[in-house]
Amino acid sequence: MTPMINTDDLLDAQGVAVLLGLRHANSVHTYLRRYPAMPRPVLDLGPGRPRLWLRPQVERWLIERVGSS
Repeated sequence: MTPMINTDDLLDAQGVAVLLGLRHANSVHTYLRRYPAMPRPVLDLGPGRPRLWLRPQVERWLIERVGSS
């Protein structure tokens, strides 16, 4: 059975950047390379196409990251 996703929880790179306090959506790609524990997109349609993350996963990662600093 496929898990249900609340579409209100989906974030694009701009939304992730805002949540993480980054100035540019392009910085999210840098974070993906720099931090292996950062949540990966739940939807990645390939180069130049949309990527979507789940807000609860990104929020949890941010809390864990800030807590370990």
